[in-house]
Amino acid sequence: MVMRKKAVVLLSGGIDSSTTLAVVKSEGYEVYALSFDYNQRHKRELESARLVASAFGVKKHLIIHFNLRDIGGSALTSDVEVPKRVPSEKKDSPLIPVTYVPARNTIFLSFALGWAEVLEAEDIFIGANTLDYSGYPDCRPEYLWAFEDMANLATKASVEGSVRFMIKAPLVSMKKSEIIKKGVELGLDYSLTWSCYDPQPATTGVQRYKEENSKLIPCGLCDSCVIRAEGFREAGLKDPLINP
Repeated sequence: MVMRKKAVVLLSGGIDSSTTLAVVKSEGYEVYALSFDYNQRHKRELESARLVASAFGVKKHLIIHFNLRDIGGSALTSDVEVPKRVPSEKKDSPLIPVTYVPARNTIFLSFALGWAEVLEAEDIFIGANTLDYSGYPDCRPEYLWAFEDMANLATKASVEGSVRFMIKAPLVSMKKSEIIKKGVELGLDYSLTWSCYDPQPATTGVQRYKEENSKLIPCGLCDSCVIRAEGFREAGLKDPLINP
């Protein structure tokens, strides 16, 4: 019996991480999905992570719980307002946005590394891409290379030579529209995913949401919602999350 390679995939339930999972599954890996409940404002994303993990039949889906609101420092982990903009507005600011969560990917990848070492899985996948490159410093290729170097210095499995860890970001150079097209090609149902940083009660009627029993809908105006909408428009597709 041929043993399939194992991979740990960071899965938030958003477009990028869900498409990454679809890519990894298509490459024949045995997938171990890892999500985080860190008391984030947009905790609704975890529902989508569960749905996507189930749809792709991952070997195991693990959700780690901790509270980054004790640290704060982000609009996603505090009461700081999430910035809004109209879809036609271009984001020209070079500043790192207030939705950056201090050291988030370092924390997430550290958990993934620990699990990968136990599983003896060489490959750790993250959905980082160039749209976040100028905003979030922990999405840059240089950061991912540096973490990979650290991973192979800091683990028993690597030091003893049984595993050489690799941090892989297959979407890092892709536009959002290209990512969406890739996911559709691989059978990803984007109605299962979630992008919004500032979920709103369904009674506001800002947008329609596919699931009748859902209590939250996307705000439609945060950066993540706007980028998602632009990606579907450029791909020539309707977003099934809000246009069922």
